[in-house]
Amino acid sequence: MMFAAIVRSFDCAPKFELVDTPEPSESSEVLVDVLAAGLHNRVRSQANGSHYTSSDELPLIPGIDGVGRLPNGQLAYFVVPDTSLGTFAEKAVIDLRRSVPLPEGVDPVLIAAAMNPAMSSWVALRRRVDFQPGQKVLVLGATGSSGQMAVQIAKLLGASQVIAAGRDQNRLNSLSALGADVIVSLAGDPEAAAKRLGEAASEVDIVIDYLWGKPAELAMLPLLTQRSDRSRKLTWIQIGSVAGATAAVPSVALRSANFQVVGSGQGSVSTAGYVAEFPALIDAISAGKLKVNSVSFPLSQVEEVWNAPAGMGERVVFIPSAGTERAL
Repeated sequence: MMFAAIVRSFDCAPKFELVDTPEPSESSEVLVDVLAAGLHNRVRSQANGSHYTSSDELPLIPGIDGVGRLPNGQLAYFVVPDTSLGTFAEKAVIDLRRSVPLPEGVDPVLIAAAMNPAMSSWVALRRRVDFQPGQKVLVLGATGSSGQMAVQIAKLLGASQVIAAGRDQNRLNSLSALGADVIVSLAGDPEAAAKRLGEAASEVDIVIDYLWGKPAELAMLPLLTQRSDRSRKLTWIQIGSVAGATAAVPSVALRSANFQVVGSGQGSVSTAGYVAEFPALIDAISAGKLKVNSVSFPLSQVEEVWNAPAGMGERVVFIPSAGTERAL
């Protein structure tokens, strides 16, 4: 038996319960001790049934990735497939093909906090577009954890200019220290915000979009119509949909400019493609090239932490082994 966070209703926070320990069923699988697992937005959507990969199967153990100790003692970062057996547990069955070993002395909490929010923009720029050093990038929705990482990653990969756009002014102001050259507020009237974006970011080569919805819809034409050369490609990478699941793409945007919209996520990039990017990203994180604001809690506190207000850009990480004694 083991302790785990269990979702029994999509309307309620997970509860800390004693459950059967899973067992490997394939030759490539092993049972690991989970040391740290992050509470990512993707995990929240998994736990409330809203993610596009959701099968509506209950009960489920949430969690999509983590740091674990292999049977041989080696630490590894891993992701798990979309099943009902996630990583918010003392132990998890992992497929070794979805894992990579970690360097000696790496902080498990740091890796668990940073990998998921960093992975979206890292993979988008390395796998979904032909990103070249010197290009300019707009991060739409830059004040969340993933957006903050995207600002840093664009700069790390060689962007000559990074423009950060978001609603929270305090968080926007903090992005200059992370590499943002220009910040644009999306607060207030949506059309006025789109106009500000057009004035500030019309010469970008790539948009990394975590918002979609109305902000994306309204921003497309202001960005395109003010470009000095509309035949120069602008690629819009749709990653998140915080502001809405749909956005009306104006037909004139596709006809009057060299404009393309692509997505980046599970399905558009293969599992093998993601895993191939793990080592370089882990190296960047462990070397301190990417900053993440993390806070850790024992998994036994999952129910009270789940809906608590997050700090500014904080990524919650659960430690499955911590607090087990209290639960006993």
